[in-house]
Amino acid sequence: MTALASIRDLTVTYRRDGSDVAALKHVSLDIVAGERLAIIGESGSGKSTLALAIAGLLPASSRVEGRIDWFLPPLGARDRQPSTLAGDYKPLGGRDIGFVFQDPSASLDPVMAVGKQIAEVAYTHLGLTWPQAYAKAKNLLERIRLPDPESALRAFPHQLSGGQKQRVAIAAAIAAGPKLLIADEATSALDTIVQAEIVALIRRLVAEDGMTLLFISHDIALAAALAERIAVFRHGKLVELGETAQIVGAPAQAYTRALLDADIGLDAAPLVGRAGLNA
Repeated sequence: MTALASIRDLTVTYRRDGSDVAALKHVSLDIVAGERLAIIGESGSGKSTLALAIAGLLPASSRVEGRIDWFLPPLGARDRQPSTLAGDYKPLGGRDIGFVFQDPSASLDPVMAVGKQIAEVAYTHLGLTWPQAYAKAKNLLERIRLPDPESALRAFPHQLSGGQKQRVAIAAAIAAGPKLLIADEATSALDTIVQAEIVALIRRLVAEDGMTLLFISHDIALAAALAERIAVFRHGKLVELGETAQIVGAPAQAYTRALLDADIGLDAAPLVGRAGLNA
């Protein structure tokens, strides 16, 4: 297995109300190229802080210790900047990493047509002309199976349903062909059926494009339906890591067992089957 990124002894501290709060505490974890890795835990466990640290999106007020080393393809014509986390280089946001946020209504520009929002990513990072970027945007709208992609190019976010907006956000996130796709609670604002459809969509796109996936969720059933490995976080610490079957079937930690017990009737198989119908 080849690592895409190696996280070592990562600690992230925020300054709040005059005191330091450690959101991540000495986390060490490898993200394997091509894998689907889920990060699970209750609210406040450090999941999203980890995602933001990996993507280089932490607020300036945070204090970061430790390192993230990236094993990226040769630079070619791209100009990566030296890493702020002590590795050789940090990835380019949008180009090397695609990020899907929890609320597409907040992450999409309400006054810009969705076609332009997708095309802008391709135009900025791939050096395409605007006609080429729009052609790519239309192709992506077809791939995410949005009805009438030609008309959808001209639609604004408020004209779409929540599930459709999240599909557009996913299309924008992958428009530049990133190596890593991070989905941070990307299904939590959606109803159960749409959640399953988005999970199936992410699975299909990741497989088609050969991306690595980091799926952040508090829902262990969704994680089990999508991921090959699961990392369990609690109070900013990585408390358990293993293959999905092992984590779900024979967890080593009492906290992981408590998460499973809290998900009444957890059975990922029906979820996967249902999701596969409408990806």
